[in-house]
Amino acid sequence: MELVAGCYEQVLFGFAARPAESWTVVPDFTHHAHSASLSAVAVNNRYVVTGSRDETIQIYDMKKKIEHGALLQHNGTITCLEFYGTAHLLSGAEDGLICIWNTKRWECLKSIKAHKGHVTSLSIHPSGKLALSVGTDKTLRTWNLVEGRSAFIKNLKQNAHIIKWSPDGEKYVTVITNKVDIYKLDTASIIGTITTEKRISSLRFITNSILAIAGDDEIIRFYSCDSQKCLCEFKAHENRIKDIYSFERDGQHVIVTASSDGYIKMWNLDLNKIKDEPSLLCEVNTKARLTCLAVWLDQASEMKENSDKAATSSQANEDEISSILRKKKVCWTDKSDKTAKRKRKITPEKQKLEAPLQKKKKKWNRSA
Repeated sequence: MELVAGCYEQVLFGFAARPAESWTVVPDFTHHAHSASLSAVAVNNRYVVTGSRDETIQIYDMKKKIEHGALLQHNGTITCLEFYGTAHLLSGAEDGLICIWNTKRWECLKSIKAHKGHVTSLSIHPSGKLALSVGTDKTLRTWNLVEGRSAFIKNLKQNAHIIKWSPDGEKYVTVITNKVDIYKLDTASIIGTITTEKRISSLRFITNSILAIAGDDEIIRFYSCDSQKCLCEFKAHENRIKDIYSFERDGQHVIVTASSDGYIKMWNLDLNKIKDEPSLLCEVNTKARLTCLAVWLDQASEMKENSDKAATSSQANEDEISSILRKKKVCWTDKSDKTAKRKRKITPEKQKLEAPLQKKKKKWNRSA
């Protein structure tokens, strides 16, 4: 397991996290792949990808521990990245484009002019058939990934900067400044609103009904999607929290947080005692201004996570999606879209990722 985090200082950090009687986090690598600050990071069972203000997406092969190449389709800061399974990646940027990438050949299958302004956030439905995006044109857009086209456009009163599906795909949330609107898939209507005191910087579904929310402060709050009430809050850092990640391993729910104070922390969350503060498992100080965070899991864990997500999809959910997509097979590409393939991966000479505090690049001997 690897904690990966980007920062303003253009560095990608990797920390090996090992569960034992007590969790330990060991510095594993630092990598200087970008010429500007990192703005987004995403993982699947093999790769870590990072987006930056330098307008590139860098790819890292975590199995071989090498830099795999760069994607140069966008003309603007990369704002969001999200994998779907092992075969596809979606990217969004300030150029208003959403690009769909094949992760086998790393080619751009389709480039969509998604928003008139920036793409600020995107989220793929657990079925892989739909995606949502928000941008600075005050719209929420639903994308039909079967045909690679817009399915629905909803006008918003203000620009939203976060969009996220629930694990079961039956609801989704948008974030506008300090307000979270909760939508129901079948009606596309707001069923509840959560308002915080400060601007929300990160949000994560812990379960289908519990949200973890971090604002521009040191506090993490857990909210019920049903009652919109705060279930618990606790001080996690000494400075504002930039990102939250969560996963389940061997029945243990783990929350990972990254802050401007330079710390990455892992917390144990007992869902049966949600009103109690999570207990700190371990922490590490990167001494950098962190911007984004993800957790790369081993293949077995990733497969379990994906199978669990697939199992949560209800029949009503499938019926609703099918009514939108007319039960067509997911293809994720448009053969007529030839322009999207003009810019592909530029692969430099493959380089080993740097071990921390060493100038020479060395191959890692440890297993992930």
